[in-house]
Amino acid sequence: MRARWLGVLLGLSAAPIAHADCAVELFVLGAGQDAGAPHIGHVDDPAWDDPALRQTATSLAVVDQAAGQRFLFEATPHVTQQLRMLDALAPHQGAGLGLDGVFLTHAHMGHYGGLMFFGREGAGAAGIPVHVMPRFAAFLRDNGPWEQLVSLGNIVLAPLVEGEPTPAGARVTVTPIRVPHRDEYSETVGFVIATSAEKTLFLPDLDSWAEWESATGVPLSERVRSLDRLFVDATFFDDGELQGRDMSEIPHPRVVHTMDRLASLPDGEREKVLFIHYNHTNPIRFTDSEASREVAERGFKVARTGDRFCLQASDF
Repeated sequence: MRARWLGVLLGLSAAPIAHADCAVELFVLGAGQDAGAPHIGHVDDPAWDDPALRQTATSLAVVDQAAGQRFLFEATPHVTQQLRMLDALAPHQGAGLGLDGVFLTHAHMGHYGGLMFFGREGAGAAGIPVHVMPRFAAFLRDNGPWEQLVSLGNIVLAPLVEGEPTPAGARVTVTPIRVPHRDEYSETVGFVIATSAEKTLFLPDLDSWAEWESATGVPLSERVRSLDRLFVDATFFDDGELQGRDMSEIPHPRVVHTMDRLASLPDGEREKVLFIHYNHTNPIRFTDSEASREVAERGFKVARTGDRFCLQASDF
């Protein structure tokens, strides 16, 4: 199944599978770290020779099938391929990109760089709502080349308020939650994506669980229990992954540490956790790796491009 959707992503022919009983659906359009794989400057990456091993940067789409509305989470440098994939999975009617809104977590390359393709040199989009935190909105409004997207009306900035739900169509709300991360140009948030039936937390980037728990007052295990699924930062599997680098200076939660932190949860809770945003050095990018097997054996999951989840069943 996943290989089939990867084929869609790479431009191969494949027909979408209809989920007629699902009103709101979530699609994983990419699961890699910002630069994807094969990674720039790494000539020995096996993905150069095997297209099936390629990774695009992390992105989700939420589609209200009943209303024909599509919302994108993160505008990555691979947005062209990812929107083609979305068109195969959930076709839209009419002209343009068929996006009713874009939600961005923060201003790092792999999370917003794809906005450049919305401009006059690319799609020439018209009035796409881009939902961002206030500092992020100011950054896009006041700095080139992004300000041109605003001045030409390719995008319309829609500032978010921390902790306040924002409607994404009639059946979905999106609530930003601040998380500790490098905030050179913007705030960093995760998004609670909620319907009347389910609640998903998309948390692709953060510095540490301890900092986040201290800031929110909510232990990670308790947070997991309150959700139906959690997409969580899996940039690195463990320490020592980057040769010649002091990884203490790159404070993402390691996959092994996250699993250890949640090891006491029962099976039904641990399986809610899906690891996403994995670096090209992270062995979980390979489905047959020992690391991927360890994740599965410990009761957790790895998000893969092409995964899809029903967030709300149809009313009929």
